[in-house]
Amino acid sequence: MTDHADRPASPSQAPLKPKDHVLETGASMVQDFTPIKQICAHLNAFHVYADDPSRCVEANHYCTHLNEDVRQCLVYDSPEKGARLIGVEYLVTPKVFSTLPMEERKLWHSHVFEVKSGMLIMPQPSTSITPSAAWNTAETSEMHEIAPLYGKTYHLWQVDRGDVVPMGEPKLMASFTNEQTVEKVVGKPTNGELPSEKLCQTTGRDERFRIDIRQKRQLREGIEEAQIMQGELPCP
Repeated sequence: MTDHADRPASPSQAPLKPKDHVLETGASMVQDFTPIKQICAHLNAFHVYADDPSRCVEANHYCTHLNEDVRQCLVYDSPEKGARLIGVEYLVTPKVFSTLPMEERKLWHSHVFEVKSGMLIMPQPSTSITPSAAWNTAETSEMHEIAPLYGKTYHLWQVDRGDVVPMGEPKLMASFTNEQTVEKVVGKPTNGELPSEKLCQTTGRDERFRIDIRQKRQLREGIEEAQIMQGELPCP
């Protein structure tokens, strides 16, 4: 357990002053937010701490395509208003990953298991009028593209331990690479379900986004398991 006694009171408890509301509204009308407007995808998954495989955190990625080989994502702790920016993730194709020095590759993780297990999703907005079947088709197509990518992720805000502001050094994050690595977080299920299913259910992730990880897994059975190159960051 982490002692939070010496931590400052949460700044999120204080509402914005009227002056700040005015500035915020005015800026959105006259300033140029082009980099943010390039965000084209919202992805949800779980990141596990590279130095502590018993800890993971739900991560909402808002991603931009820089080019065909590189994507960059802002990572938030939720998709709601007031969400905290907790980290960043960069995604590259195998073509780029293959050019990296072996020492650098140790900082990157694969996405094959996240995709195939159904843990990585592209949430459908609650306001969307797109039929679920059509959304699933689009999501599965996107997962075909994401499965072979490698990610490099750092979290600056450890919200899972109750930090009210970013504290300490950035943390390198990994991905789950098999059910055994998920088991280190949730323990061994006793009712026949998979550890990945237990994690998505106990955190409420699937309920909040109105999805079923088992259905996602079935829809992705046809996605090829990309060959993972030597040197990637192993999930401890």
